[in-house]
Amino acid sequence: MAFQDASGVVGLPVCACIVRRVVQVEFYMNENTFKERLKLFFIKNQRSSLRIRLFNFSLKLLSCLLYIIRVLLENPSQGNEWSHIFWVNRSLPLWGLQVLVALISLFETILLGYLSYKGNIWEQILRIPFILEIINAVPFIISIFWPSLRNLFVPVFLNCWLAKHALENMINDLHRAIQRTQSAMFNQVLILISTLLCLIFTCICGIQHLERIGKKLNLFDSLYFCIVTFSTVGFGDVTPETWSSKLFVVAMICVALVVLPIQFEQLAYLWMERQKSGGNYSRHRAQTEKHVVLCVSSLKIDLLMDFLNEFYAHPRLQDYYVVILCPTEMDVQVRRILQIPMWSQRVIYLQGSALKDQDLLRAKMDDAEACFILSSRCEVDRTSSTNHVVCEEEFKYAMLALNCICPATSTLITLLVHTSRGQEGQQSPEQWQKVYGRCSGNEVYHIVLEESTFFAEYEGKSFTYASFHAHKKFGVCLIGIRREDNKNILLNQGPRYIMNATDTCFYINITKEENSAFKNHDHQKKSNVPRSFYHGPSRLPVHSIIASMGTVAIDLQDTSCRSASGPTLSLPTEGSKEVRRPSIAPVLEVADTSSIQTCELLSDQSEDETTPDEE
Repeated sequence: MAFQDASGVVGLPVCACIVRRVVQVEFYMNENTFKERLKLFFIKNQRSSLRIRLFNFSLKLLSCLLYIIRVLLENPSQGNEWSHIFWVNRSLPLWGLQVLVALISLFETILLGYLSYKGNIWEQILRIPFILEIINAVPFIISIFWPSLRNLFVPVFLNCWLAKHALENMINDLHRAIQRTQSAMFNQVLILISTLLCLIFTCICGIQHLERIGKKLNLFDSLYFCIVTFSTVGFGDVTPETWSSKLFVVAMICVALVVLPIQFEQLAYLWMERQKSGGNYSRHRAQTEKHVVLCVSSLKIDLLMDFLNEFYAHPRLQDYYVVILCPTEMDVQVRRILQIPMWSQRVIYLQGSALKDQDLLRAKMDDAEACFILSSRCEVDRTSSTNHVVCEEEFKYAMLALNCICPATSTLITLLVHTSRGQEGQQSPEQWQKVYGRCSGNEVYHIVLEESTFFAEYEGKSFTYASFHAHKKFGVCLIGIRREDNKNILLNQGPRYIMNATDTCFYINITKEENSAFKNHDHQKKSNVPRSFYHGPSRLPVHSIIASMGTVAIDLQDTSCRSASGPTLSLPTEGSKEVRRPSIAPVLEVADTSSIQTCELLSDQSEDETTPDEE
């Protein structure tokens, strides 16, 4: 793509030595570092991150299972010495498995902490998951070098809280991977259930271990005691004996009284909000029963009653359901009417907008028999809401019609508004598909001119000069400017506009400048350039004058693309077509006003008009 813009052509000697400076731009350099590649695999990529979360969740469950196996295989200790609290009987295979799990878990925790590090080391260290990981993993690693510590008690059952944390992250990654909008209600219920299970499991394992110097309770007795204690005041048949276990039970009850009400409160809040919005109309109900959708901007009692009375006046419509879709919350009068048994069984209220596809899916508009759109009678300006209506078909056909004026306009706009990395089609055997896929990654970015490597050297130059030479040197396409004191974006300003240091430049490129690297290449060649002079008023260089007006010429014949693995985009080589006439004249730094004025005299001439020297 090249911008033809020049105010005139300066005569050149027949033989000239041209030194052309080309900068090779490498894209996505921020992702080429080792840390960014690890972050892309462990965090950013939904599918790989989901697999890692699942593996981490399985490790935590395995560690809890190994703890239960160790307790079941252990013989009850004799005596009431406090040493039984700090030392346990752990077989060598169980110790080896626990050490392996601890090594993997600690390595993964440190790696994720390194990848998520943002300048504050204490923020990573003081996180509760990191502290729990240190408590459960470091003692096993130390026991490798200190064999006498292999039977040291480690509260491995606390890994259930790390498993809960991994489960929550795994559910979020799962929703991102399948591109499904996650339900806040589902997440809250999952958090509540997992929190309750973790509290019970922690209480069971803690009481069983502390009673090693007391009644020697097994896991089943501890489970029975916890269920009875959390559900009722207790029967008294199983009670803790030691003061340490009693203190632990008191602490667990206090934690439950603090944590569980908070979870129930959040769940109740989400349930109330869902009841206000009306939830979703059932897909099974929409396919088996008939319903219509009533879309209103504001629902009043008189409007609703008139519609319901007229709609259900027909005997064939008695079995139909009415789904009301309104963006405002239901008022008291409407709520009172919809609670009447005659209407409560046939009218369903959903809070939402007909302009949102998600709300239309909630109302199952695709399965509805009809859709009624009513305007409010009390509105002063009834047409004010029509300003928010977007006609997709009109935009689509208007964009297709622009192809008649400028070919491929719809393709260009469609590719610009869709996010892509330019990797599509790189495995195709067709060269044009590789070029198309590579260039589909272009998007619109912006940067301040004085902070830019692309455009800083063009301060004080004309817009067309900066646009042409920036594309010639870096391969970027400057399309617009925004002044510092103006909110409007000025597109294709032409040769009269002079670039300022505080201007914001809008350009098209595969990636933004901050994520690019630059390599300078100087190409020097000796070529014969035909002379171009003004031959009187009747023989002016039309192609140069048209270029000075800021027209755009697209040339894809010499476009080439490097291999799919490389992050660079090559510009067309100069030696590919030696006999081809140059398609653009030199672009001046500042526009020549005399040549611009002569454009009005040549508006009826063709751009392909050539001088005798060029023939």
